[in-house]
Amino acid sequence: MMIMKKVKIEFSLPVSFLKEHKSFVAYTPALDLSTSGDTFEEAQKNFAEAVRIFFEELMEMGTMDEVLSGLGWQKQNNTFIPPVVIATQTENFSIPLAN
Repeated sequence: MMIMKKVKIEFSLPVSFLKEHKSFVAYTPALDLSTSGDTFEEAQKNFAEAVRIFFEELMEMGTMDEVLSGLGWQKQNNTFIPPVVIATQTENFSIPLAN
């Protein structure tokens, strides 16, 4: 029987929380991952679970290096560093539309 050693990884993620009608959406561009909840707290809880599942799947499939590198993470000394959000702001747009 093969015994799997539990590995713990720690990192910080930028997470945006949006209010859409009566729901709350949690999104991180660092993983291109989002989830929602009926309350802000539920969105936070669901997001933490989604991140856990995301990383469990990467480990199970053996694709951690490939997926994280594709998402812009940098590997330094066997540690992955997520991309850094340098700005979050609201932009105004004016787009002419044909009738």
